[in-house]
Amino acid sequence: MADNFDVIVVGGGPGGYVAAIRAAQLKLKTALVEAKHLGGICLNWGCIPTKALLRSAEVKRLFDHGAEFGVSAENVKIDLPKIVARSRGVSKQLSGGIGHLLKKNKVAVYDGYGTLEGGGKLSVTKDGKKLAELTSPHIILATGARPRQIPGLEVDGKQIISYFEAMVPETLPKSLLVMGSGAIGIEFASFYRTMGSEVTVVEMMDRIMPVEDAEISALARKAFEKQGIKILTSATVKSAEKGANSVKVTVEAGGSVQMFEVEKVISAVGIVGNVENLGLEKTKVKVERTHIVVDGYARTDEPGVYAIGDVAGPPWLAHKASHEGIVCVEAIAGLKPHAFETWNIPGCTYAHPQVASVGLTEAKAREAGHEVRVGKFPLIGNGKAIALGEPDGLVKTVFDAKTGALLGAHMIGAEVTEMIQGYTIARQLETTEAELMHTVFPHPTVSEAMHESVLDAYGRVIHF
Repeated sequence: MADNFDVIVVGGGPGGYVAAIRAAQLKLKTALVEAKHLGGICLNWGCIPTKALLRSAEVKRLFDHGAEFGVSAENVKIDLPKIVARSRGVSKQLSGGIGHLLKKNKVAVYDGYGTLEGGGKLSVTKDGKKLAELTSPHIILATGARPRQIPGLEVDGKQIISYFEAMVPETLPKSLLVMGSGAIGIEFASFYRTMGSEVTVVEMMDRIMPVEDAEISALARKAFEKQGIKILTSATVKSAEKGANSVKVTVEAGGSVQMFEVEKVISAVGIVGNVENLGLEKTKVKVERTHIVVDGYARTDEPGVYAIGDVAGPPWLAHKASHEGIVCVEAIAGLKPHAFETWNIPGCTYAHPQVASVGLTEAKAREAGHEVRVGKFPLIGNGKAIALGEPDGLVKTVFDAKTGALLGAHMIGAEVTEMIQGYTIARQLETTEAELMHTVFPHPTVSEAMHESVLDAYGRVIHF
């Protein structure tokens, strides 16, 4: 006997569980199929636990610089097992909360793997046993993604590790090399360097954090190198030779070859979508470069089958997945939401310093044919940033010179991951420089730098 539902969601990450809850709110009988852990990679092995680790690093950094604030401490020690335990505890607490939310909204949860059987049918299996057969006219795939493997540099979980192992170290490595300088790579580089490890970052592109504005990337590199992180750009890891307690890494950069011997290598070179064993071969679903092709309502080429989140392509961000899931479900329910677009999805990196951005970089805006006006305000001119002891940073805004539309905003410095939402809202509301100029920002806050950056784009900056 099949269990019939209005909507079935396969995958309980930030896309899947949000889609399931929203469907239930809309009075749709909903099932969620999840084989491992509610909350997905983000909550259990990504976004949330890494921020807990980075909070510990922030506390250590304050102790390290306490004398500058008139507060001295002696014999400060790192309790790595306790740091890791706290991080895991945060994840466990939130994962249990999601289970409660699903129960509260009367979502039926199935512990297993979902496979499309055609005709709106989905089989649920685990450990080789079939647990259930579900049917629904609407099946949403939210199966996420996993770390990409490089031939010859495969993750072994011991010496070459992914974010899974990097998040639960038993001991602090004296040295490590990070392959990739995206958000994941940079956050781990920042954490381990603050904890005392010697860190080298290797990036194939000509600058670190290549999705960010070039000016912000340059400032980030300067800050990280000042902290003692060694950075190689336009560089490729050619080989890794494992020893008993170390890895000899060969890196080619700028036509020359360098050798590094480190205790650990963190592989942070991207992800691949979890598209296997879903029964896609029985459907018209298109897969390109391991990701399912969808339209603005998450519809695939197979009627009644949808895909959201990391498995549906970039940007690979939890908040993108959640919003995509809501748009998908509301369209199914006939609410006629706006089609999902990626033009206003903010990106954040929670290293020290923090980096955040939304919209077009200056270069991308010019490439798109815009005549631009650019405003900048350094945090050295911001009273709150100086009081915090965080005067290094920049807020940069990019406007269309003809219309005054905010094309993009880019920040580096204290608490910018919290501040970026102000510009995201401004873009969503299609505000121009006029509205932003006449918005009153509270004093003293770091957010005042956002206002000053807008003013600077139009020759009206006050405090610099």
